Amino acid sequence: MKNTVATFQKMKESHEKISMLTCYDYSTARLMENAGINGILVGDSLGNVMQGYEDTLPVTMEECIIYGRSVARATKDTMVVMDMPFMSYQVSKEQALMNAGRLMKEARGNAVKLEGGAAVCPQIKAITDAGIPVMAHLGMTPQSVNAFGGNKVQGKSGEAAKRMLEDAYRIQDAGAFAVVLECVPSPLAALITRKLTIPTIGIGAGSETDGQILVYQDMLGMFSDYVPKFVKKFANLGQEMTDAFLQYDREVKDTAFPDEKHEFHKMTDPEVLEELEKL
Repeated sequence: MKNTVATFQKMKESHEKISMLTCYDYSTARLMENAGINGILVGDSLGNVMQGYEDTLPVTMEECIIYGRSVARATKDTMVVMDMPFMSYQVSKEQALMNAGRLMKEARGNAVKLEGGAAVCPQIKAITDAGIPVMAHLGMTPQSVNAFGGNKVQGKSGEAAKRMLEDAYRIQDAGAFAVVLECVPSPLAALITRKLTIPTIGIGAGSETDGQILVYQDMLGMFSDYVPKFVKKFANLGQEMTDAFLQYDREVKDTAFPDEKHEFHKMTDPEVLEELEKL
């Protein structure tokens, strides 16, 4: 069955955990779909893991659409949430609505995600009023990395924790169907999860959120520029891929590949080679 906003809400109410991963391509999305992952986020983290930037800020709407529609074409049952990149929604409600509409219409997403609390509530309301589901994002919001002075845990002080809870209430009231909590102390994330009626999706926010999300290259050991503390490696595909590339390189240079099993030998007119030899 298709995972929808209603599915996520029902899972929260029945205390069933929600699984999400990031994804940016057709082939990987197909594998996630087959594994039964509930939701895929086409994250602006593509700037880091797909394009090699040190942060997400350079990612454009056009890039999110290109990567996003590749994922959408691969999925039937998985909910696909499209990230709204930096400066695609901050300017005005009108800008936010237009770009959210593009992600739904051109990239064929099922929902959009944007970062921030009270400041973006007008945008959340405008988008949801147009019939587009919005996933919010609180805590360490990567698009604000310069304002935070780096990737740091958010909500550690009493004042910051209170502000985050207030923001959570406000985005819920604005119409968000779920909220990502990133790099938030576990006790605070657990409290916000209990207080909200909408699902919380944690990343570096402990085990008591309603669901979890990771960047798939991180959890498969494919991205090694840096590894956040909250990442668990469920496989070490990076090393397996490196070993395979090394073996390929060696067999090509040793003429061990391709062998007869991987060649085409039959020609419809073998005599043509004799004629070609004379040229």
